[in-house]
Amino acid sequence: MENLFDYLLQFGDLNKQQIALVESKISTKTLAKGAYFSEAGETAKEVAFIMDGILRVLYYSKEGEEITRYFIDENNWAVDLNSYNLKLPASEYIQAVTDCELAVFSRNDLEDLSNTIVQWDTIMAKITNKALLEKVNRISPMIGEDAKTRYLEFMNRYPSMVNRIPLNYLASYIGITKSSLSRIRASL
Repeated sequence: MENLFDYLLQFGDLNKQQIALVESKISTKTLAKGAYFSEAGETAKEVAFIMDGILRVLYYSKEGEEITRYFIDENNWAVDLNSYNLKLPASEYIQAVTDCELAVFSRNDLEDLSNTIVQWDTIMAKITNKALLEKVNRISPMIGEDAKTRYLEFMNRYPSMVNRIPLNYLASYIGITKSSLSRIRASL
């Protein structure tokens, strides 16, 4: 839980009473590898801070092919933001790549914090802006590069994730087949 509060305090100040209030609103959730935090078609009602593990955001193509959009690891937030903010059914899935330990806030708990802690909305806005920027930075550099460059870029940017993600998920993220990724890895 300490990582969560270290993270929050990067974006604003909270006194001891406010920290205790935030802590009282947290529920912890363990997700087994392969389990879903949220699913397409359902409206997102929770926001999670990843204390341990890796999640992936994915969708299915019209042909039924599973496509990994990006991965989220420790000390980051997970939510289908459009679904959560607009109260619409999600278009993507958020799935545990590894066993995960999450600090989870319900919509009601976040609204209570917003109504009680004056600077809470400012802290959340800063966190959301940072997360959106990171999301763009995860996806944009990959566009237009060849597969080997995309894999090398992933290795450089996310060295702690490379050996924790199954090859088929990583290949899907890079936009190639698992066998192509195996050939790239063998050539390095």
